[in-house]
Amino acid sequence: MNVIDYIVLIVYFITMVAIGIWSMRKVKGQEDYFMGGRGFGKLLQTFAAFGAGTGAHEPVTVGRTGWTSGLSGVWSALMWLFVTPIYWITGVWYRRMRHLTLGDWFVERYQSRGLGAAYTLFAIIFYMFYLSTMLSAIAKFAVPLLGFETIWGMELKYVVVPVIAFIVIIYGVLGGLTAAYYTDLIQGVFIILLSVLLIPYGLLALVKEFGDPATQGVMDGFRIMHERVADDYFNLFSGPSAGEFPIPYIISLTLLVLVGIVVQPHFIATGGGSAKSEDEARIGLVTGNFLKRLCTVGWALTALIALALLAGNAEIASDPDRVWGVAAREILGPLNLGLVGLMLACLMAAMMSSADTYMIVTSGLVTRNVFAAYINPAASEKTCLLVARITGLVIILGASIIAVVESDVFGQFKLAVELPILFAAPFWIGMFWRRANRRAVWMTIAFSVLFFFVLPSLLPKLMPGLRENDALTQPTHRVTKTVTRPATAADVARHEGWVKATSEARAKGDEELLAKIGPEPPTGEPGENIEITLRSGGKPIFWRDGLEAKGAEGWEAVSKSTEGNTHTLVERAVHKNTGLGSFNADFLLYHLLGFDLSGASKAMIETLRLPPRLLMPFLVLIICSFLTKRQDKESLDRYYAKMRTVVDPDPEKDRLKLEASYANPEVLAERKIFPKSDWEFTKPRPMDWIGFLVAVAICFAIIGLLVWLAGIGA
Repeated sequence: MNVIDYIVLIVYFITMVAIGIWSMRKVKGQEDYFMGGRGFGKLLQTFAAFGAGTGAHEPVTVGRTGWTSGLSGVWSALMWLFVTPIYWITGVWYRRMRHLTLGDWFVERYQSRGLGAAYTLFAIIFYMFYLSTMLSAIAKFAVPLLGFETIWGMELKYVVVPVIAFIVIIYGVLGGLTAAYYTDLIQGVFIILLSVLLIPYGLLALVKEFGDPATQGVMDGFRIMHERVADDYFNLFSGPSAGEFPIPYIISLTLLVLVGIVVQPHFIATGGGSAKSEDEARIGLVTGNFLKRLCTVGWALTALIALALLAGNAEIASDPDRVWGVAAREILGPLNLGLVGLMLACLMAAMMSSADTYMIVTSGLVTRNVFAAYINPAASEKTCLLVARITGLVIILGASIIAVVESDVFGQFKLAVELPILFAAPFWIGMFWRRANRRAVWMTIAFSVLFFFVLPSLLPKLMPGLRENDALTQPTHRVTKTVTRPATAADVARHEGWVKATSEARAKGDEELLAKIGPEPPTGEPGENIEITLRSGGKPIFWRDGLEAKGAEGWEAVSKSTEGNTHTLVERAVHKNTGLGSFNADFLLYHLLGFDLSGASKAMIETLRLPPRLLMPFLVLIICSFLTKRQDKESLDRYYAKMRTVVDPDPEKDRLKLEASYANPEVLAERKIFPKSDWEFTKPRPMDWIGFLVAVAICFAIIGLLVWLAGIGA
């Protein structure tokens, strides 16, 4: 980075802090701090949803999966695509709740302060781990841009992470949600720049490096990209030598995300709760998230350009997480226009626009559902705001500590994604079924904690024999695919990068890095046939940390087949293993039912995770609700009457509408699909189903756009 790059970063940071100081003057009470006075229109709601939903880890993740899996790697972030139409419906829910936190919703719906406190604890853990993944991603991104891995004798992450956290704390803690939303507007523009900036410059770099700049332009860069990269890397779903995201896997990810996303704590704000009206809520939420999906298209295209241009880079061969940082440095650095600094600011914007909202929402939960509920119910607005600001500080500090201490970014992210399963069923069932009650919810949460989080670690300790059980320690079949195809320029460059990376690792004596780099890729002159060997499977079914072979490994052939230029060998293990780590208790159900999962693919294993995690909490809640006492009718009548009352943007008029609804809830009950039942499904309005169908059509249009862009120059 040059001086101008550092100037860009400094100006960006100063601007964010100035917005926080300016916004602080507008904060008079909790509603101002946590919801910005519920005065945000479509523009700010759009960029709030866009900013909060776009994490710094996502461009980095798509860069890595695009490098290893080609175009299909986009599903590592695009898995949220078909969830977006549901937001057209849920945006209205969050606005009609008329609450400051989702903890308040659990308190009202189930008449339980304890559930509000439990949800707060979940939010604290969730956001500390979720934000830590973003901070870790920025640290990885910054290394190739800054050009050094240590500063003052410390790893770069020990400096970068605290600096970013400090800036977020200043403007977020001071200005509340108003500061977060206005900074999200600016940061949203930066994120869009992040998504498209490398594309034209990358295509021109391809022309400059491998074409004729005097006679060729940007569009020729697409043709060169296809010439240098094998065709199967441009397949959106799978390919013989690329692709980790087949359709069953995508479907399972989509359903898991759909069930859990609604209870992520920030959705009460960015999901519509802070909007002026229901229209602003749903339009802002859907538009903001579709804007993110379009940015994901840009990330995927950038990854393919990087693959064509930088396949021989030793840094990326050593660590594919550095794709984005190396590409920014190599493509934008020589221009000396401050674009490298801008790119780093863009990625920081992606993280900070999420962190500020998460921090404020969590501080709202602690303030309202713990401090005001249990410690000081009579606390003044000034005291509550002080507690909120201190809590926000603690959340960011906690995330920073996890980011610095933990090295397993994927593990941090996985834990954060799995946690919402605790409250997903109580939310969905509570929205639509009167019979659900707080005792049943507590039983469901206890079951989910025990079955999905405690038993996996506890069972191997209580029953050590599980680790040696032959039926539970067999891996899936090992599948070896050998693809014969002409070598591309990118294949040749990949081998060169591997040679450089392994030479540097051997010179350092770094065995861990050598293992990470992996086996030698095939090589040959462009056009010569090469054999690409891809090995999958051989993974544990019941053990999360893998299997350890007892003695030498042994494999015997199950089947052999040849289709076109691809030869497939399927083998099964004949050696004994010891299970490592925690136990997948949910998969024990399949074992007890007699299912043999040894032949299942990775996609199938991931798909089979779906039924236990989605269905069991719902079944437990429904059964327990029938076995426990009903909640009182008056509180349920008030709650469902409120959720059927359309929001008026004028607070006073809205209050009067609510009073009328509370006085005569049976009038609004006429809109129920199943009258005189416990089910509270209401008849959709034309705007509901038309908007939903339009959103579904946009999903397919985005896929079409991605396929079209990737096909240019083919």
